Amino acid sequence: MTGFYRDGYCRTGPGDVGLHTVCAEMTADFLEYSRDQGNDLITPRAEWDFPGLRPGDKWCLCVTRWQEAFEAGKAPRVDLDATHSSALEFVDLAQLKAHAMSSED
Repeated sequence: MTGFYRDGYCRTGPGDVGLHTVCAEMTADFLEYSRDQGNDLITPRAEWDFPGLRPGDKWCLCVTRWQEAFEAGKAPRVDLDATHSSALEFVDLAQLKAHAMSSED
């Protein structure tokens, strides 16, 4: 279950210092990039009830990590309908739209 509150929504609140507001579809390229940046989303972590992610999984990313990946040419596609509006405080809407999943996805 994704989201800071593990409720399936990319919403945020006072305890979410990472701002997990961007709903993205994982790719192998992004997962490897994130691991190389020190955030391993591939390896399962039983202590956090985290199964590990695979390409095709949707996950609520920290908005700053998505922006870093965008600048590095590694940004995954975004589900705009599931991305929290507060992400726009850090990421340009045009950037998100350029990586938006189509309605058929």
